[in-house]
Amino acid sequence: MFVASVVVSALLALVTAFSGYGKLTGNPQVVEPLTTKLGVPEKLVPVLGTLLVAGAVGTAVGIWWAPIGIAATGCFVLYFLGAVITHLRAKDWPGVGPTGALMLLSGAALVLRLLSL
Repeated sequence: MFVASVVVSALLALVTAFSGYGKLTGNPQVVEPLTTKLGVPEKLVPVLGTLLVAGAVGTAVGIWWAPIGIAATGCFVLYFLGAVITHLRAKDWPGVGPTGALMLLSGAALVLRLLSL
């Protein structure tokens, strides 16, 4: 079970670090849909990026230190639940799928980390 936890956690950490980097650097392909389609205030985009990068670090560290990994992946489940709700409220149907997949990946990482204790 631990190997599966490592693989899923590493994948989650990579994807969220990449997404967070795009938000922190102000990449227009990342920021524009957030502000125009979803109505996220531009001043909150770096905050979202910081949360993603911090969670990615926590998820990676959590491979070796379980409490951090459990906290980080649990927070990711909540983060992506909020993102799914935001996409649904904005009627951004194409955005619900990828965001929902990240929420499920976060949940899988959380469950696998708990089972590997």
